[in-house]
Amino acid sequence: MNKLLLIFLFTFSICSAQQTVFDSIFHDNIYRQYVSYIPQFYNPTASTPLLFNFHGRGGNPFTAMYNADFRDIADTANFIIVHPKGLLNSAGESHWNYGNTTADDIGFINSLYNKLLIDYNIDLSRVYSVGMSNGGAMSYFLACDMSDKIAAIASVTGAMTSYQLSSCNPVHSTPVLQIHGTNDTVVNFSSMQYGLEYWRSYNNCNLIADTILIPNYDLSDSSTVEHIIYGNGDNGVTTELFKITNGGHTWPGSNFNFGGTNFDINASEEVWKFLSKYDINGLINQSTHFNEIPEDKKIIMLFDVLGRDMKFKDNSLIFYLYNDGSVEKKIILNNFYEH
Repeated sequence: MNKLLLIFLFTFSICSAQQTVFDSIFHDNIYRQYVSYIPQFYNPTASTPLLFNFHGRGGNPFTAMYNADFRDIADTANFIIVHPKGLLNSAGESHWNYGNTTADDIGFINSLYNKLLIDYNIDLSRVYSVGMSNGGAMSYFLACDMSDKIAAIASVTGAMTSYQLSSCNPVHSTPVLQIHGTNDTVVNFSSMQYGLEYWRSYNNCNLIADTILIPNYDLSDSSTVEHIIYGNGDNGVTTELFKITNGGHTWPGSNFNFGGTNFDINASEEVWKFLSKYDINGLINQSTHFNEIPEDKKIIMLFDVLGRDMKFKDNSLIFYLYNDGSVEKKIILNNFYEH
């Protein structure tokens, strides 16, 4: 009974850390705003991965937070999400400058990155970026111009521009995931393929992709999904595409259906499943055996990469949450426990 009470009290104290933080920094003579989401198990003494989540043109941090929602995943996989806000362009739309306006967005994100290192205990080897549409292009920009800080990126309905393709200067093999619909009328499907080929070539991935047909779980969305994987890149990285036949300019699996939204996959889940495999050095080497756990360090939860509760299972990636707030990833090759 006492043990259960202690666990309950400890869990409550961790959950109370969950919060949404509104803040700004002064950069280039302008206050630049951003919204951070701090997961419920964040522990200031343990280094924590960071995910930048960029809104599309005309959007804001809240459209990114709710449409491209990673909060539930962050609470269980334990990473910080930061949603920066773009400046207005000449048409009065919020946007990200990936080489076509005067906004110093790379400088802003660099400054924001440095601010976050002061405010939180960030795992410097596991900083990621994702964005939708114009925000996806901004993620590609970070992979090019902040390569020394960004481990991996994902783009949903975004594409690299000709400027980015001609000026990109990465310093390490960079895992890239693209999710795109063939009926996208805002960012044409064919336009994103140049960027995908750039990263396939730069990462030294296979010329021939492996293709997985995703089951058509939702017949009502009138779209289907292929998962295209260019594997065997340097440092174990891949360059990947979820091709959504008949999909539109939308975030798959979102609670907001603007037409042409696919529901056979959840983009947020697929993005984190992809990004979390890598750090700045490439594919993360997973432990292949149980390590001795100190007597005062207790497991309080087991979950998979999507944050779902799970039990011990052979040949599976399992996240261990301990009572000190730390999280470890392990792969069990031999089952030492009875179910």
